[in-house]
Amino acid sequence: MFCVRMGVSVTDRFRELERPQTGRLKDVVLMATVTGFEGLRHPRRTDLKQFSELFEPLFSASSDEARRQAAAALSQCQHVPQSVALQIGNAPVSIAAIFLTRSTSVTDATLMQIIRAQGPAHATAIARRDNLSVQLVDALVERRQTSAAPAKPATAAPPTLAAEQRQPEVTAREMTTAKLLREEKLRGDIRSLARVTRPAHPAIEPLSPLHEALLVRFARSGEANLFAASLASALSSSRDLGERILLDISGQQLATALVALDMSAADSLFVLSAFYPDLAERFGAATRGDALLASLHITASRARVQGWLQTEREDTKSAPGHQPYLALDRGADPRQAAARQDTARTAQTGQPKRSFGRTH
Repeated sequence: MFCVRMGVSVTDRFRELERPQTGRLKDVVLMATVTGFEGLRHPRRTDLKQFSELFEPLFSASSDEARRQAAAALSQCQHVPQSVALQIGNAPVSIAAIFLTRSTSVTDATLMQIIRAQGPAHATAIARRDNLSVQLVDALVERRQTSAAPAKPATAAPPTLAAEQRQPEVTAREMTTAKLLREEKLRGDIRSLARVTRPAHPAIEPLSPLHEALLVRFARSGEANLFAASLASALSSSRDLGERILLDISGQQLATALVALDMSAADSLFVLSAFYPDLAERFGAATRGDALLASLHITASRARVQGWLQTEREDTKSAPGHQPYLALDRGADPRQAAARQDTARTAQTGQPKRSFGRTH
């Protein structure tokens, strides 16, 4: 269950969100709502309904940058409600493109609604998806034929004598063959467009002020799950990568990611010191965290993070599902004390006791 904690004046706080000068506050509430929803591993129907009711007005009232960040974050989520997906898909293409291209939680029916309601730019974004069903390909072909069809003249010319004498079955066969050839050519063009426009290496965008504020906030409160989700959203990756970066006990992977995202030095040092207290130890005039950040260069850090993102994309195509270590519903883990006790108890009850001497 996700919620936004407030004080006694709950009504006054919600009235502040309705004022036009509080756009920045609405952006923060929108991103906090999206981050909290990402933290739900298996949301219930009530969770999906509450998220839809809270998301729709916040998304409509937020700035374009916040809506773009929210769409990018939800593109990695596996259980987005279809009403939310339809609202994001009907947004301007500068906001909805990344969601339409990457999201796997959108159904074909929702995508076909967006294709019929929006323009060619939305159809092009949908055509770049990795897996297109036959129904979607047919809808894209139909959309392209409709947009490229020439306008009919006001007065049609009378049919010629030769066209009237042509046999109906021959004409129908020729029209069917031409239509099939035209549709097959359009399908090939759409597939080639999707292959050409897909970037070779994942792009890393600089950290936005909204994401930087969320990372600092979650680091200050010690909420590792929400911090990992926000970091994954900033990297446009899955949440698993954010958790693996955070689980590096040396803090070097997190420092590399923060430098690649061009986070300010003061905030980077604060985040590293919050999760890795040993980096706050002082050596002379500086700390170990200062020395770690000074040893990293932004170009080399971005190249290393791009390698992580590329490896993650290749692994997700073939590897089975990964259950994060920080998941709330994670099963028995041999690294945890409770699990080791259960394993030892099972071994004791499952093996027969040995005895010395002869048995009668």
